[in-house]
Amino acid sequence: MRNKLLITGALAAVVMLVACSDSVKRDPGTVYMPDMAYSRALETYAPNAYLKEEGINYDATPVAGTVSRSQDYVYHIAMDKVGDTANYFASSAVPSPVQMLTEKEMEETKRLYMINCGICHGTKLDGNGPLWKDGTGPYPAAPKSLIGDELMAMSEGKMFYSITYGKNLMGSYASQVTPKQRWDIIHYIKVQQGKKTNGTATVKEDAVADSTKVAMK
Repeated sequence: MRNKLLITGALAAVVMLVACSDSVKRDPGTVYMPDMAYSRALETYAPNAYLKEEGINYDATPVAGTVSRSQDYVYHIAMDKVGDTANYFASSAVPSPVQMLTEKEMEETKRLYMINCGICHGTKLDGNGPLWKDGTGPYPAAPKSLIGDELMAMSEGKMFYSITYGKNLMGSYASQVTPKQRWDIIHYIKVQQGKKTNGTATVKEDAVADSTKVAMK
């Protein structure tokens, strides 16, 4: 009985070793609907360089002009091509959809400003953030003061354009903050600017001046 068990165990071991061997060639036969069995779908951020060799131009970015279902606000002005500024000036005519924020929303927006903007423009919006720090910080050039004449006069639409696409040394923040958060941050900035001045004519004058420049192009 003991010998039979040993022989059976040995045979089972041999079968398992043969089954796991790479030398055994298996033919899966014909696959019905291979596109379902072997999906060509790609996971987000998965390597896809080999697709170009097959003539498939996939770069994991949304199709130009499409809008996410979850996007609250749609911004139709495209980024200017190199050397052109028409859309930048035209953006001044875009009104902010945010007219008021609750106290809780304003507190959250202030937090977003401190995280994404305060490091350069400062907690007081004076351009003296940690990266500049009165000229002793690591940044080689002083960031713009959001309470200076130039930025005080800048329209909300132009601010949105700059945050979305970047301007001068400031890169795009489109991946860091959503369109709604961008408008909220702009509203927060305008509220803080309003504490420095009681006038709002400069914003309107900025929009008129920009529309005139676009018309002259």
